Amino acid sequence: MKISREIKTGVIAVAIIMLFIWSYSFLKDSSFTDKTRTFYAEYSNVQGMIPTSPVLINGLKVGKIADITFHPTKKGVLVAHIELSNDIKFSKNSIAQIFSPDFISGKSLKIDLALDGAEIARKGDTLIGRADVGILGMINEQIAPLQAKVESFIVNSDTVMKNINNVLDVKNQKNIEKSLENLNLTLEKFKEISYKADRIIKDNNIKIDSIFDYANRSMRSFSQMADSLQKVDLAATVKKLQYTLDGVNQVLDSIQNGQGTLGKLVNDEVLYKNLEGSSKELEELLREMKEHPKRFVHFSVFGKKDATYQESEEPKPPK
Repeated sequence: MKISREIKTGVIAVAIIMLFIWSYSFLKDSSFTDKTRTFYAEYSNVQGMIPTSPVLINGLKVGKIADITFHPTKKGVLVAHIELSNDIKFSKNSIAQIFSPDFISGKSLKIDLALDGAEIARKGDTLIGRADVGILGMINEQIAPLQAKVESFIVNSDTVMKNINNVLDVKNQKNIEKSLENLNLTLEKFKEISYKADRIIKDNNIKIDSIFDYANRSMRSFSQMADSLQKVDLAATVKKLQYTLDGVNQVLDSIQNGQGTLGKLVNDEVLYKNLEGSSKELEELLREMKEHPKRFVHFSVFGKKDATYQESEEPKPPK
């Protein structure tokens, strides 16, 4: 069978196109044109991050998570394969941090660049892995202490209520009811007393006003008396009183020193004894005159001589 020229031309054209496509794909996947760099980061928990999750630097998407595998030697450690299509350079101390950009989308990875002058990270290096708690994590951290306090409060409240129930048994409830009744009675009595006091005040309002008026007048009188005392020359009065006290002191000193009649009477012991003896004799004379008046007064009609006075013996007390 003879193949026409047109068919041959079409087959050759298709072959050339397929070869071109294959060459382009080969060159694209080859290291000559591939600018993709792969880094690694280790995590104990990837928090739901999956392959194909975006990788961001300062909010710009620069790559994706190619794969997540377990570490071959470290037990329980996960390794994230980070593919970067950007040729930005950063330090080995840069941090690959898992975070939540919002409440709806899943986890993403951001690289916090460390431009600290350290060695530049190259393809295949392991970056520092860190997981950001995110907004929900921060809320949980803030709520956790409050939750613990609320739980403790609930437990304590439950304990208190149990103790109250134990205390408020039937007997105590009756006592409380009786106490409340007594309190009501007391309040009623107090209300009645208040009502009576109010009536007394209303009935004696005029008297109370007069009492306050009298008190006001008394206060005014006292104020006037105080003004009068302020006007008095207290210095001159005190000076006169001092002068009088000095005179009294001089008189007392003269009496104590035996000067004058009163001083001699006070200080002369002989004169005091004489006066005492005279007083006693006068007292005996008066007693004799009362008991025996005939001895001192005599009447003689016929000129009879008076009998000589003889001192009578003292009457003996009865046995």
